[in-house]
Amino acid sequence: MSAREIELKALVERPSEVVARIEARGAVCTFRGRMSDRRYDLPSRALESRDEVLRVRTFAASGGSAARPAEIAWKGPTRQMGGYKEREELEFAVADAAPVEAVLSRLGLDVVDAIDRCVEYYALDEASLRLEWYPRMDVLVEVEGAPAAIEAAVAATGMPRSAFTADRLIDFGARYQRRTGTAPALNLSALGPAKPQWPAWAP
Repeated sequence: MSAREIELKALVERPSEVVARIEARGAVCTFRGRMSDRRYDLPSRALESRDEVLRVRTFAASGGSAARPAEIAWKGPTRQMGGYKEREELEFAVADAAPVEAVLSRLGLDVVDAIDRCVEYYALDEASLRLEWYPRMDVLVEVEGAPAAIEAAVAATGMPRSAFTADRLIDFGARYQRRTGTAPALNLSALGPAKPQWPAWAP
């Protein structure tokens, strides 16, 4: 499915309070569990050089949440339009990611980046909100949809509008490191023997 991905992100200090506020406004949790991203590229890093992403995303549901199929996505170069992060996205769901990963390997693509996180997806009117817990970093919330739907969802969080930006994940990681003096761990391999900062319900 081809679409324009439009989103904002923000650091969340009190996730439970944000959840309570958006649920009070009618938000419904559509998935809770582990989300694992694997980014593929050629040895030449041709996709990265064009600011493109080829991603395989898998899910492991938790706490009775409904299962969610794997997702394969290509994303075009990032732009900032009207203060929002925007990029073209081609995405489709598959029951099993393994055959797709095998095909990518046969084509000479390798995993060049990995992100592991626990997430809660919420639907609120025409917007999607996703709370994200990383192995070691701040908790983030991503809001996606059309601009008007994004603004309504941002207001529902009760957080200041100024907290939401079009910054990339790498920017949030850099700010975390400057503030704490500790490098963020965006995947379990980078965390080493330390315990991940998962929520209590994490699978």
